[in-house]
Amino acid sequence: MKFIPAIDRYIFRLVLMPMLAVFLIAASLMMLDKMLKLFEFVGSEGGPIKIVFQMLVNLMPEYASLAIPLGLMLGILFAFRKLSTTSELDVMRAVGLSYTRLLRVPYMITLALAAVNFGIVGYLQPQARYWYERLDFELRSGALGASIKVGEFTTLQDRMALKIDQSQDNGRRLIGIFARFTSPSGQVATISAREGTFMALRGSPDTIILRLTQGQIVQDEPGQSPRVLSFARHDQPIDLPAIEKFRKRGGIEREYILPELLRIGWSNTVDQQTRNETRATFNYRMVEVVMMLLLPLLAVALAVPPKRSSSSLGVFLSILMVVAYHKINEYGQAAAARGQLPPGLALWGPFSLFALLILWMFWRIAYVPGGQPIGALEKFSAQLGKRLRGLFDRSAKPKPAAETA
Repeated sequence: MKFIPAIDRYIFRLVLMPMLAVFLIAASLMMLDKMLKLFEFVGSEGGPIKIVFQMLVNLMPEYASLAIPLGLMLGILFAFRKLSTTSELDVMRAVGLSYTRLLRVPYMITLALAAVNFGIVGYLQPQARYWYERLDFELRSGALGASIKVGEFTTLQDRMALKIDQSQDNGRRLIGIFARFTSPSGQVATISAREGTFMALRGSPDTIILRLTQGQIVQDEPGQSPRVLSFARHDQPIDLPAIEKFRKRGGIEREYILPELLRIGWSNTVDQQTRNETRATFNYRMVEVVMMLLLPLLAVALAVPPKRSSSSLGVFLSILMVVAYHKINEYGQAAAARGQLPPGLALWGPFSLFALLILWMFWRIAYVPGGQPIGALEKFSAQLGKRLRGLFDRSAKPKPAAETA
């Protein structure tokens, strides 16, 4: 570490901690919101709780691709804001350190995170999304053992209705069982039992045994009177319904990795709609990664408040601009996928305008003496704040008591 200048180590420490904090907070908030919905969904489907965490793991690449740029920008912004508000930035500028020189370490971090984000959105996220969709399908279809719910009637192959009052030991012990079976010949058997257990049948993966204890069977055959039988133990074979296999990866364009998008999007063997969707997805992923290279410039332009001011308007604007740009990209991707606009115009057009705005803002703060790219907004915000404070002060001031005659 001796060959690294002290100023670079200092800036690295200033950027690292807020960057990691913002990344963890943003990713955690997104995951907590999704976790609540997944718990409700898995609970309604009767699935095991561990499926919630498996689905969240497969959503982490998608959340990371959003949290990494936000954490990078706010980490650099908070670092330079601290340097500015403590007058350290003025000292560094006075000894000849330009903004370009001060951005050396932030750009090293940016290049590393851009490479990581490229791997996430290009290769990891599509495959994780496919596995998430597969878990969702298996949960809905009952392939995860979630097809029989406690307290509800479950129908299997239109010949069996089963209801369980309680389930203990992770489903190994069933209490309060009511079942109704219909044979191909039309015989109907109604069974009630105190306890039961599902057991696998060797050599027949499509059939399981429901072992019942302490119950009764009512057999009803056409043209005959019902028969009632009591039993201490009874084994009832159950034919499992055939579970549909999940499709292969690549059913939708967001599950393709980058080489597959390139191959399909510029192939003459697919229809125009497929080409539009894959080209839109490819350009969307690339423009999201390339935009990260401009985030350090945006962070510095919004980090430095006016002299003798501690306004945090730049922090608010940075989040607003990044989120708005992300939403514009999503709209552009949807328009390009529908064929309404070419991908170059729908995605790289807003990128060019946003890049020009960022470059102008950085030029103002770095090369114009006293330049403030959001100076007008700062003045408007200050005036608005004074008026609001004055309004609240007048409303909070007690009124004088009325004079009595």
